[in-house]
Amino acid sequence: MFDLRSRVAIITGGGGLLGYQHATVIAELGGVPILLDINAQGLADNAAKLVEETGCDAFTLQVDITELNALVAAAEQIMARYARVDILINNAARNPKVERAGDRDFSRLENFPWEQWQLDLNVGLGGAFNCAKVFGTQMARQGRGVIVNIASDLGVIAPDQRLYRVDGREAEQQPVKPVTYSVVKHGLIGLTKYLATYWCEQGVRCNALSPGGIYAGQNDVFVNKLTQLIPLGRMAASDEYRGAVAFLCSDASNYMNGANLVVDGGRSVW
Repeated sequence: MFDLRSRVAIITGGGGLLGYQHATVIAELGGVPILLDINAQGLADNAAKLVEETGCDAFTLQVDITELNALVAAAEQIMARYARVDILINNAARNPKVERAGDRDFSRLENFPWEQWQLDLNVGLGGAFNCAKVFGTQMARQGRGVIVNIASDLGVIAPDQRLYRVDGREAEQQPVKPVTYSVVKHGLIGLTKYLATYWCEQGVRCNALSPGGIYAGQNDVFVNKLTQLIPLGRMAASDEYRGAVAFLCSDASNYMNGANLVVDGGRSVW
């Protein structure tokens, strides 16, 4: 049921931390990972690691998924090389900083820049729409395909802004998780439900994965606060979502459509 031999998988945000993990599990199950990202260095680094870890020579394309014409051109290259697309993992996203240098009021809703709102939504939600439009249409023509949208536990619950508080600051200067992250992740779950019914008669399924926070060297104060909100008592390791991705991309989830698989250590149920 988990056999992905010869299946071609598009992974956006392929130059990032989770993009590498998604590509690894695709390769380990026999599939062909194709990494898309605007970050050329990230793509090169992840492709090199894939060769070292799995022996898979991943195909990479530097492309801005907010530019539809560029994405169409990338799709033409992929079809010329592989003649099909079987899986789309919409993983690309921006994770706006809670604070940035010289502007500690940046993240608060009252001050959050319109330009930042547009940029975050264009990548995280608009990019997913563009990729679904281009690659989902191809899957529908083929009569089979799988779309997986990478959402977040913050697509299910609201951010707990107490995690980001800094002692000694006035309330109006406290950093917060920016609004765009939640909006994008909630929007991806909505897009998932829409796509799940849109191409179902053409054999294209769509589900979402909502992971919890990954430990990546965050400061101890934040980690201690967050782990107290998680029943398992820790953040996730970067490779702990491979099983969920394998399930959602493979025939093991054949009767799953329009769902949101939450893998967050139990945070959203406490």
